[in-house]
Amino acid sequence: SFSLTEVTVFIKRLRRKTDLSNMAKTMRTVLNSNSKVTVLRSDLHAVIDQGFLDVPGNLFQNKSKNPEELQNDIELKCLNDLMSLLVPSTDIRVLLNCVYSNLQAFVIQPSRSQEEFRKLASDFQLRWNFLLSAVSKAMTLNYADSFG
Repeated sequence: SFSLTEVTVFIKRLRRKTDLSNMAKTMRTVLNSNSKVTVLRSDLHAVIDQGFLDVPGNLFQNKSKNPEELQNDIELKCLNDLMSLLVPSTDIRVLLNCVYSNLQAFVIQPSRSQEEFRKLASDFQLRWNFLLSAVSKAMTLNYADSFG
């Protein structure tokens, strides 16, 4: 078993990395605008459905993966879960709870030791940051209306 301290450090690191406070302010503005949410959803689906994401594998296009391969696509599942909740007037807490649930399911609960938790947390953070960078890059290169 790993300590609550390890979990706390991991969650703080994620919050710091994404600058949660500024993201929340921005997201509230977006979520309160029907047109902005619609455009954002459309742009996200476009870069994913049209294969513009420069990531190995694509959970959205390949539904026949085995469990071992799906383990490598946790971050894509998390993004897909967030996108499914992204509708006008969604409370940002719903989105944060979605992230928390996925972290519980894919990082915290499967960890049987502090070392395993550190590895799973580090791997997830690296892949999540890589995925978000790929989304931003794809939206920039394709002049997405919602980018920025």
